[in-house]
Amino acid sequence: MRRSIAAALAEMRDQQGLSNIELSLRCDWSTSKTSRIARGLQLASARDIQVWCEACQQPSRAGELIAKALSAETMYVEWQRLHRHGLRQVHERTTPLYERTRTFRVYSSSVLPGMLQTEAYATGLLHMITDFQHTPNDVPEAVQARLARSGVVYRGRRNLAVLLEESVLHHLICPPDAMAEQLHRLLAVMRRQRASVGVLPFGTRRTVWPVESFYVFDHSQVAVENLTAEVNITAPGEISTYLDAFEQLAASAVFGTVARERVRRAIQALG
Repeated sequence: MRRSIAAALAEMRDQQGLSNIELSLRCDWSTSKTSRIARGLQLASARDIQVWCEACQQPSRAGELIAKALSAETMYVEWQRLHRHGLRQVHERTTPLYERTRTFRVYSSSVLPGMLQTEAYATGLLHMITDFQHTPNDVPEAVQARLARSGVVYRGRRNLAVLLEESVLHHLICPPDAMAEQLHRLLAVMRRQRASVGVLPFGTRRTVWPVESFYVFDHSQVAVENLTAEVNITAPGEISTYLDAFEQLAASAVFGTVARERVRRAIQALG
């Protein structure tokens, strides 16, 4: 991220035909600072970016670059650091984000998203995470915090759009009877008026490959989950990319009766 910001600023400087010395004079700072920023050795502050863009007579580009810079400072949060005191506090800390969100768009290629989970499914999943990461075990408290946070999604006039790879319906995160309960819960959510749940079936022809799971909160933030970290994205251009991916994934999904039939097949496969 730092390098992409540096490249954009350096390109802007070059388009104006400015040397580092000339740009530094316009910005009223040292040449060494200009050089460090342009080479990606120093992350430009919001004020630095604003001044740089004005010096290059392109002030309209400042907003996007500032958003990227702010995102670069905070976007990667390692799970070990995030969970070092257990999982409960993570759910409590993110509840305000859920409360101010009006439209949730979620794509999952791995597990059912938290806002769809039953207590048993959440318990199975959080035990897996705790054991794998060797973090403090506060699973019962974390499950209750997760369920409380999920309740926010279904209050008020909030919209929920979820896309699931069909494989998600078959991963045994909890015992078979609990998994069946979870899938029946999913069927119930699929019938809700302000909820849309699509399934990307096995073998379907698609335009976007199965990517990492991501959550889009309105148009303000994207949370991407991978094995070692959570990536929080706030740059408008990158959010737009995830929204485009969501739309293309949705075009390959099935909904309504056809999607519910896929869920019922997964229940039947549990025996």
